[in-house]
Amino acid sequence: MTQNLAKFLKEAKNKEFATSTGTQTHAILQHIIVDSECKSGDSDIIQIIKKRPDLQPFFTKNAQNEVPIAGKIRERFISRRIDKLLINKTTKTIDFIDYKTDTDKSANFDKYKNQIQEYAELLCSAYPNYKINGYILWLHDWVLDKII
Repeated sequence: MTQNLAKFLKEAKNKEFATSTGTQTHAILQHIIVDSECKSGDSDIIQIIKKRPDLQPFFTKNAQNEVPIAGKIRERFISRRIDKLLINKTTKTIDFIDYKTDTDKSANFDKYKNQIQEYAELLCSAYPNYKINGYILWLHDWVLDKII
């Protein structure tokens, strides 16, 4: 019984640390802007983003942070918050990112994929004539995985 309790406490502490780290990282990323006119935020993260052309559009003044979205999917009301959202009215395209701090990408991948699909469904309802692209940004290695 002592081993089970110790394991439970260790897992709870790890989850608390991951949640705390994720919250802090989200707050930092909300203030990053990297474009030709302006650079603001954490300089180390700015340097990472400058080296990644696939990430740069998400960290411009046009990108929105922590965007609330809600609606019904299969008769179930869902309310979510999208980490980064980029709407291009000219091309009628919406790109969005959900940040993940996991170091084991496979551990919760199916759960995260479902989350991205829910975001996409909600966005399709709100923007019926737009092409939707959903990504996971793995913050431990800055890899951007296209999910949808």
